[in-house]
Amino acid sequence: MRVMRSLRSNSGAGFVFRPARLSSLRSVFTGCRAVMLPRFGGPEVFELRENVPVPNLNPNEVLVRAKAVSVNPLDCRIRAGYGRSVFEPHLPIIVGRDISGEVAAIGNSVKSLKVGQEVFGALHPTALRGTYTDYGILSEEELTEKPSSVSHVEASVIPFAALTAWRALKSNARITEGQRLLVFGGGGAVGFSAIQLAVASGCHVTASCVGQTKDRILAAGAEQAVDYTAEDIELAVKGKFDAVLDTIGGPETERIGINFLRKGGSYMTLQGEAAALTDRYGFVVGLPLATSLLMKKKIQYQYSHGIDYWWSYMRADPEGLAEIQRLVGAGKLKIPVEKTFPITDVVAAHEAKEKKQIPGKVVLEF
Repeated sequence: MRVMRSLRSNSGAGFVFRPARLSSLRSVFTGCRAVMLPRFGGPEVFELRENVPVPNLNPNEVLVRAKAVSVNPLDCRIRAGYGRSVFEPHLPIIVGRDISGEVAAIGNSVKSLKVGQEVFGALHPTALRGTYTDYGILSEEELTEKPSSVSHVEASVIPFAALTAWRALKSNARITEGQRLLVFGGGGAVGFSAIQLAVASGCHVTASCVGQTKDRILAAGAEQAVDYTAEDIELAVKGKFDAVLDTIGGPETERIGINFLRKGGSYMTLQGEAAALTDRYGFVVGLPLATSLLMKKKIQYQYSHGIDYWWSYMRADPEGLAEIQRLVGAGKLKIPVEKTFPITDVVAAHEAKEKKQIPGKVVLEF
């Protein structure tokens, strides 16, 4: 078989292209740099390794040469041991969910993307091979073309947060034009995405926040932003809501949110307990326990308040990603980036997030 080798890119990764390779793969990359998580712990456990094998693509998969990946709170939690029931048997793993980059290779069933195209997207929360690597692998439905109006750094912080918000608002609550939405934590990436998605859908939005994000939230189209460090939200906010998105979680925001809902409304929290319970008790006991707890709350709040209760999680949604892409391209959906680090400084990036030195979004560049 004839083999042609390319020059190494400045990312440090090399690849081999085989024209007669299996039909499920059009390009074969032999190895690349990747930030590996060999064990759970603090930022210092990360290892940047060279020549990490790149798996063969499945027919529906896309190989993306990373230009930028964001540091999500979930990345920090996984590094520290969250989701160990899923991830521990597979250590070492690569963390990271968001990516923006260029298509390097495609499986033979991929139709909507082509080699050389600039794309952005996000992996599912339980993906074992994340995006902290020169070459990420995502399914076709997890990617879309990056609008030319935004940079890779700007695009990389959007997909995971925006898809998490989309799932809550569109799949769970099914918000429609004219409805009222209350967001707890409107200054965070998911909360801020939810505000912009809801405003784009013609909804009336109120959000809780800290003082420094208040102006940004109002500029994004929210009708009211309440600084919870200075105001009592139960006194400041009037009327009932059709949906409440709680990105903070906890008994207090749950109580307040439930009481703000009108009958038939939806309460969505990002702090579901499925992962925590399976980590603590294992899949055999923990998963049924989590299911039982969720059903108990659903029945309880349906009976006492006439509302729907949800644990909301991100998932791939081609329709949602297409709408997110459209809004990003139109300048109607953006998440500010506070600081960038080179991928070689991933430990410093996580240390800064862990010590809360950088409240906003952090991006790793390649």
